[in-house]
Amino acid sequence: MVKTEAGHQWLADYHHLAASEGIKPSALLKSDTLSDIHPQSTLFSLAQLLESPGLIWQTIQNNYPDADHPRIRKARVSVLQQDLALQIIWPLVIRLFRDGHTIALNPDQVFLCWKDNDLTWFHLANSSEPLETHAFIHGLSKQLQNWYPIFRHELGVSPGAYWSSFGLALGAPYSMIWNQVNPEALCKQANHWLAQFNCEANNHIDWIPAEFSQHMCAIPQRRGCCLKYLLPEEGYCGTCGVHRKERMAQIETQQSIPQARKNVRSC
Repeated sequence: MVKTEAGHQWLADYHHLAASEGIKPSALLKSDTLSDIHPQSTLFSLAQLLESPGLIWQTIQNNYPDADHPRIRKARVSVLQQDLALQIIWPLVIRLFRDGHTIALNPDQVFLCWKDNDLTWFHLANSSEPLETHAFIHGLSKQLQNWYPIFRHELGVSPGAYWSSFGLALGAPYSMIWNQVNPEALCKQANHWLAQFNCEANNHIDWIPAEFSQHMCAIPQRRGCCLKYLLPEEGYCGTCGVHRKERMAQIETQQSIPQARKNVRSC
């Protein structure tokens, strides 16, 4: 009972934060981003990949002409792991915050496919029983921990890339309102929410208040990089760990200026 009540409280706090600015989370989170790709286009399931990691190398080699370069091949795997987080886990978390329950991530129902000249993931997820908050947190934490040795040692995804990509997905509801509510309150909630997961995701994502165009907002900052910038026609994202120190220094400078002005006025 206590665990169930705690789970409801997380969702209630989020809805209260959104409502404080006149935002209706039910409308904001209404889109269900679980992919609708037809299963005929599948290559293999996540369960098969976890059992035979070499499948991903062969698939990348067969589908990308630049895959002969070791760094590009590594980047392709890292980006696919991030895609798994954002295409599969992100909508599951959104559904939890929107409906008060969600479904389990079933590796047998998650498939890699070829779409729009790129590889991507989709989740059939049509026969799963609903999970409340605590059960979802417990089950997903265990899955992410179990998958880590495979992605790290068999596929070469760095710890920072692996955990920060999943950390971004776990914080999906907060990303939806990053510039619409009180940033300090959002960052506090988002960081506490990530801390509920028994894995390293919380240690590789920091939610921090920042100023953009004289407007305060909240942003997640990764302690890692998915290497997407290495791929043709790609660049650095706003959460990338490559420029983390520089970005954090700029934010600290911006935050120190108002305080410095306040101190001057008080003299």
